[in-house]
Amino acid sequence: MKYLIVGLGNVGSEYQNTRHNIGFTMLDAFAEASNVFFTENRYGATAEVKLKGRTLVLLKPSTFMNLSGNAVRYWMRKENIPVENLLVLVDDLALPFGTLRLKPQGSDAGHNGLKNIQEILGHNNYARLRFGLGSNFQKGRQVDFVLGKWSGEERTVLPERCERAGEIIRSFCLAGCQLTMTQFNNK
Repeated sequence: MKYLIVGLGNVGSEYQNTRHNIGFTMLDAFAEASNVFFTENRYGATAEVKLKGRTLVLLKPSTFMNLSGNAVRYWMRKENIPVENLLVLVDDLALPFGTLRLKPQGSDAGHNGLKNIQEILGHNNYARLRFGLGSNFQKGRQVDFVLGKWSGEERTVLPERCERAGEIIRSFCLAGCQLTMTQFNNK
């Protein structure tokens, strides 16, 4: 059984360690904990994790956030992965900082990466793990906040939150979305 785990982010040093790249950050932490390394491939950097008879294809799209759907579609087709085995890791301003929330489907909530994936797939029936960024920014400064670097306090919390995200990814692949939501959401 194969899974596609997609961390959303933007390529390039100017986006490294920004809030908007938390999808990349969570996936990097998961890959490191799994002792695998990313290699550059078509539409993004990929790595493969074996987990109790399952194969997890990790993908960091190189298409930039707003065109993430192209990479998702390509790798789903290439690896013959059904949509129910797709998990997208994404940032979310509506959740308090550090909150991790798994959802089996949903709207794009104004997130351009999710919007593009929905447009390319033709639906929004895919799981996503949302990482809360909080809303600690002045009105009209949302873009600056999202594309800004983590604060010192936020950086100290990130490793533990990324480790927790890894637990959620493993559970999603082993136990399914519903049981994982019951175990991890609101905790």
